[in-house]
Amino acid sequence: MDCIFCKIAAGEIPSKKVYEDENVLVFHDISPQTPVHMLVIPKLHIASAAEVTGENSWVLARIFEVIAKVTAGDEFKDGFRVVSNCGSYAGQTVFHLHFHILAGKKLELKMG
Repeated sequence: MDCIFCKIAAGEIPSKKVYEDENVLVFHDISPQTPVHMLVIPKLHIASAAEVTGENSWVLARIFEVIAKVTAGDEFKDGFRVVSNCGSYAGQTVFHLHFHILAGKKLELKMG
């Protein structure tokens, strides 16, 4: 498997880590779209939200626990957005389930 996020999770590719445990990794996006832009990934390879099953859904609960933990600081007091793209038509470019945490400026609601 040639998954860049699996390689980052395994420590084969460096990242600017924010948080890590045995199941989840949070790191800064290398092309931030907002002043604060982090990615949250499961260490378990799941290609997208379309591949979440009864057997692997436990990691989603853990991901959202971690999101709450890493967004507890002052830089998130005005709010933040959590986004996951599913499939190429939705803008997914890395096919490993991940969530973007966006903050640090007022975000517009823009669909389509």
